[in-house]
Amino acid sequence: MFRMKHSPISPLAFSTFFLTLFLLVQARHHSHTKHKHSHSHKSSKHSNPAPPTPPHNENNNNSSVVLDIRTFGAIGDGKTDDTESFKMAWDAACQSESAVNAILVPQGFSFLIQSTIFTGPCQSFMVLKFTDGLFWLKYVDKVDGTLMPPDGPEYWPKNNSRHQWLVFYRINGMSLEGSGLIDGRGEKWWDLPCKPHKGPNGTTLPGPCDSPIAIRFFMSSNLTVHGLRIKNSPQFHFRFDGCKNVHIESIYITAPKLSPNTDGIHIENTNEVKIYNSVISNGDDCVSIGSGCNDVDIKNITCGPGHGISCYLYNLYSIGSLGNHNSRACVSKIVVRDSLIKMTDNGVRIKTWQGGSGSVSGVTFNNIHMVSVRNPIIIDQFYCLTKDCTNKTSAVSVSNIIYTNIRGTYDIRSPPMRFACSDSVPCTNLTLSEIELLPAEGDIVHDPFCWNAYGDLETLTIPPVSCLLEGTPQSVSDFDITRC
Repeated sequence: MFRMKHSPISPLAFSTFFLTLFLLVQARHHSHTKHKHSHSHKSSKHSNPAPPTPPHNENNNNSSVVLDIRTFGAIGDGKTDDTESFKMAWDAACQSESAVNAILVPQGFSFLIQSTIFTGPCQSFMVLKFTDGLFWLKYVDKVDGTLMPPDGPEYWPKNNSRHQWLVFYRINGMSLEGSGLIDGRGEKWWDLPCKPHKGPNGTTLPGPCDSPIAIRFFMSSNLTVHGLRIKNSPQFHFRFDGCKNVHIESIYITAPKLSPNTDGIHIENTNEVKIYNSVISNGDDCVSIGSGCNDVDIKNITCGPGHGISCYLYNLYSIGSLGNHNSRACVSKIVVRDSLIKMTDNGVRIKTWQGGSGSVSGVTFNNIHMVSVRNPIIIDQFYCLTKDCTNKTSAVSVSNIIYTNIRGTYDIRSPPMRFACSDSVPCTNLTLSEIELLPAEGDIVHDPFCWNAYGDLETLTIPPVSCLLEGTPQSVSDFDITRC
């Protein structure tokens, strides 16, 4: 059943009570007849991270429904399993024909939720600027509610998927926003002996090592993530697979620099992506771009901790790892601009596996400031996780890459620029201008490294890049078959 706080009954409150009751009854009826959600264990309830205020809806006040999660029985004490309440609230909102439906996760509560898939499509809502099936998970006030999963592998139900926590599947039109906190509680996952250097005496032990992604959007479109704080995911914080029209803005992601595989935002087979005005500090890539991505704009991102680093760090923007297991990888129209990278292992990087096929093309890195970055600019077509990788004759083609106005300091353990391109498939049309990278310590400027890299210098660079080959290789037509 549902719970309500006792308060003096006004006509408005009385009407609101019966409206909520009607929606709940409809949701329960619907969940047994039409709308089925897939989730990882029978008793788990669909959980949802939360966000706040809907975008300007002044002219649509009569078409909005706000559902307080507590109305559906959620306790919010951080111990009680509130999954079922979230699933019922999702069903009620998803099947409502109101123009705007909001699930309210109120401030001052911590809601424990099991691994859950929230499934669409939801009902069409056509009002003002809103897309079909617009759905808001909503936080309110300055400090909002908290969502969190079970505390580590020991408490993760055996029947639940260990690959993901909260999944949104086949949603067309959703805004996930608010100033609330999503706490991934990843500490115990990071310490599994199968994680890098977490075994006895700093070893990495073999065996199953699945850890859940905090929030995953799959085969969805017209998505907005705005204003959220998310920390300490067991693995990736956000992952977008097979999505279109994604807008991420003003989010804050944090995890310790030694937390393994805690990428901030990972996108794969996803197009029309905007990532703006956010701060990401974690133990792996801040933004990682996988195969099948096109039309990605990343602007005004701050990546990196404000303190010392050790040998296991993360990089800001990594395109890769592409072509793994001889696969075909295609990435194009990527722009990274107006951003700060500090104390990271890599700055702007393209990494590919040997033996793959496809292409990375039309990538621009513009106006980026580096602070003590070990590898500020890097292309690595020999990416390998072991020491026994052999050279392959095929590779992902890397071409039409622009680096402009990249300045700052680099960690002197590595050269400031490294273009390590395939023996058989050279990098082509690399363009550099207004590059100024100085050592963070000392006065010795290290020379860049190039291997089979072709391109042009539009301006003088610091340090000078004398190793870049001019023009295009004569055999360029021989590997056009690798392109997308």
